[in-house]
Order: sequence, then structure tokens, then C-alpha cells
Amino acid sequence: MTDPAPQQFKSAQSGRLVVPGWMNLVPNRADAVEIQLDVASADLNRVQASLLIEYWATPDDLTLQSVLPVRAFTAAPESWCAFVPAQGRVLVRAIDPQPNPPVLASHWINVDPATPAGTTVNVTVNFPAQVTPVQSLLNPN
Repeated sequence: MTDPAPQQFKSAQSGRLVVPGWMNLVPNRADAVEIQLDVASADLNRVQASLLIEYWATPDDLTLQSVLPVRAFTAAPESWCAFVPAQGRVLVRAIDPQPNPPVLASHWINVDPATPAGTTVNVTVNFPAQVTPVQSLLNPN
């Protein structure tokens, strides 16, 4: 017997898929902010790239951490989102270990407790172009 696939939640506001586990993160604090995640179309073919998303309810409390592979964006054209309460910080890291040197970029989002419910924040990830080694201008021959 096979287990049924877990239910995938969608945002009623945007129609985006919700990263699993990214709702109701803090007891007695309603979700107020929808963090919308997008990856540039030129980057959708990256094999090893991923987004690391962290939510810190307090500076000392890593509440949740998730990895979202870039290939998840090709499987879900409506894209992805996460919900957080009006408190804390969200860290989004774009990682691609495949190029040399690897790509690692980070962006903090500070969520003000006065943020009104229904606020949307959009994070667009655009990896830098692949760099090819520079060929020497001097020809030793």
C-alpha cells in the first residue's frame, strides 16, 4: 500500500505553492507577511542551485530552515512562497555549488512588528552569469 501524497498548500492571495512547514511558525502569532520567492527564468536550468530559507523569531531562535531546489520552480510555474508573522527576520540564501567559484548570496528581511497583515514581500533570485576562465592574452608560442 502506498501513502497518499501530502497535501500541498497554496496561498489564497497569490496562488503560489507554500514551502512545506512555512505557515503558523510562532504560537499565538498569526501569519502576516507572504514572502514570495522567484527565480529568474535564465537560472531555471541550474542543476545544483537551491535556496536556503531561514526564519528567526528572535535573534537567538532559529525557528525554521528549509532548502528549496531551483528545479522546484520548473515543477511549479506558479512559484513558491512562505508565510511569517509580523516579527523576526527571514534569511534567503541563493546557493549554487557547481560553478567554480561557487555562488553564495544572502539577503536578510527584517519583519517589523507593526507590519500590517496581508503584506507581500517579493524576493527575486538572479544568479550571476557563468564565468568562463579568462584566456591569457599572451601566447607563449
